[in-house]
Amino acid sequence: MSDIVKIGLIQARHEVDGNEPVSVHKEKSIEKHIQLVRDAAEKGAQIICLQEIFYGPYFCAEQNAKWYDSAEEIPEGPTTTQFQALARELGVVIILPIYEREGIATYYNTAAVIDADGSYLGKYRKQHIPHVKVGDEGCGFWEKYYFKPGNLGYPVFDTAFAKVGVYICYDRHFPEGARLLGLKGAEIVFNPSATVAGLSEYLWKLEQPAHAVANGYYLGAINRVGTEGPWNMGEFYGQSYLVDPRGSFVATGSRDEEEVIIGEMNKKMIREVRDLWQFYRDRRPETYGEMTSLLP
Repeated sequence: MSDIVKIGLIQARHEVDGNEPVSVHKEKSIEKHIQLVRDAAEKGAQIICLQEIFYGPYFCAEQNAKWYDSAEEIPEGPTTTQFQALARELGVVIILPIYEREGIATYYNTAAVIDADGSYLGKYRKQHIPHVKVGDEGCGFWEKYYFKPGNLGYPVFDTAFAKVGVYICYDRHFPEGARLLGLKGAEIVFNPSATVAGLSEYLWKLEQPAHAVANGYYLGAINRVGTEGPWNMGEFYGQSYLVDPRGSFVATGSRDEEEVIIGEMNKKMIREVRDLWQFYRDRRPETYGEMTSLLP
């Protein structure tokens, strides 16, 4: 297996108004992202990650039961199945963030991981769920209305090209899970997001490079672009990027353009960094017990 792996990060604009039916959102978005995945593969990407709940708007701006209808089972649902066939056709790994329904009416913010032969490797469910007002119009990140906290831990997936971990959006503010993914052997962690200017932008290129350095892996951060109606609660500021284990930006997207960002990860650098900075060797887990018992 080569030390060099090409990574594709997809940042896109969602142009269908939120008042349209769920079916219209999914149809238009899936059609667009299939082409973007094809574009990434044509540019040589071997592992491709889409943005958070890619097949619709960031509907958590409001609290509306309409959006429950956009959830699907994983892997039995039609979107996972469709992208399994696409991954198999193109020979690429796909990280597919969608809205998951389990059973009758239990919902998670989830990413399915599909290997280059189209096989379903498993899923990660977002662990940390925000509930935060944004602006003065009643909009916000009202995610507790839509999602239960994840219950599958912090899995690492052994794909055809690299060992992959997933964190989703708000998770990135919590270093504990980022460390667990490294301890489990992740060579690259993807964080598909939907986040707006005025709230989180000052942290966007600070926290995740720090995770990459502290844990000796690559990190791919993905954010959508544009504004989404009817809420218009803020600008999704793009700037998706791949950062290496030294904290250097390998590739960065624009602030406002729909695009595929391509960058190379080098597994040899991961080994070199971990040999130099022995954070895993020198950690003292026997002294950290208070972290799980202290109240805020």
